[in-house]
Amino acid sequence: MSAAAAPARSATVDEPRFTWPLSPTPAVTRGFEPPADAYGAGHRGVDLAAAPGQQALAAGPGVVVFAGTLAGRGVVSVDHEGGLRTTYEPVTPDVSVGDQIYQGQPLGTVLAGHPGCTVAACLHWGVRRGDEYVNPLEYIATAYALRLKPWDG
Repeated sequence: MSAAAAPARSATVDEPRFTWPLSPTPAVTRGFEPPADAYGAGHRGVDLAAAPGQQALAAGPGVVVFAGTLAGRGVVSVDHEGGLRTTYEPVTPDVSVGDQIYQGQPLGTVLAGHPGCTVAACLHWGVRRGDEYVNPLEYIATAYALRLKPWDG
């Protein structure tokens, strides 16, 4: 799936609110594959092509709830309004638990070595609503044209 392709929207997705966690817009090297059940196999996020040392950016404003090492990988997790949590890995965190962050703020630097990555480095980006993993691409705000009504003022 190309990064420019617009994913199909599901009826359960709120209005898009996130921006890409990498700049420029990255290629998607592996898409979201929801598990059949809470403990089943799947890919609970998307892998985005990156360069080692590239900055991982906050997809939206929120509060850092985890920044450290988990299962041998650097991870940052951010809670957002509406019960959403984004997760970024593998990264060297530049933020701390409790930090209030803004959309586009650097969270850390991307590291090489993400399992299954087909390029120099991949940022695994996940989104959860409560305990349910959802497709992060469905939350990306896309550009749109704004049309104003004529005014005879």
